[in-house]
Amino acid sequence: MSGDMKGMPGMTGMDKKAPAAKTGHGVGVITAIDPQTAKLTIQHGPMPAVGWPAMTMAFKANPPTLLRGLQVGQRIGFDVMTHGMAAEITAVRPQ
Repeated sequence: MSGDMKGMPGMTGMDKKAPAAKTGHGVGVITAIDPQTAKLTIQHGPMPAVGWPAMTMAFKANPPTLLRGLQVGQRIGFDVMTHGMAAEITAVRPQ
């Protein structure tokens, strides 16, 4: 059998690559911390490097130990890595 499957039903778009991961930096205020799911909710300003306007959203902390010592209401700087619609925090800096 040949390896060309482009004409097969259901294969349309299968040769497209997943969007590349993007990284960026943000500044914001912690509005919630969930140690059980390793999530940090941040009200942050615009993040042009990843194409985001100002908003409030939850991020998975990678590694989860990034949550240690953080408090709701604390202002932080942070690094984020996006994978399509998913995003994770990779570094946190108290401001």
